[in-house]
Amino acid sequence: QVQLVESGGGLVQAGGSLRLSCVISGSFFGFRTMGWYRQAPGKQRELVAVIRSRGSTNYADSVKGRFTVSLDNAQNTIYLQMDSLKPEDTAVYYCNFLDTSGRDYWGQGTQVTVSS
Repeated sequence: QVQLVESGGGLVQAGGSLRLSCVISGSFFGFRTMGWYRQAPGKQRELVAVIRSRGSTNYADSVKGRFTVSLDNAQNTIYLQMDSLKPEDTAVYYCNFLDTSGRDYWGQGTQVTVSS
């Protein structure tokens, strides 16, 4: 079983920065992808950024150039550095872990609110 615990959300003014962290614990051997999704009120959950086991990354077009996903293997922690935040980035952000068998694990979510 894998557990994910996010932290780092909060309230920030437009143009500001936040860094989200997700600590991954439990029993696992490798992974397919780790990443971040977000869900704004009244909208579907959407991919923000993902990192694959070999290190390649993908970003939603809306966050390219502003957000950076990274992984600290020693600490089993995935980060999302968010710069130049916009009000439309306001959402609950979820950490995701896809194991080698294709099973999904999710964190509890952390709220990010960007004021204009």
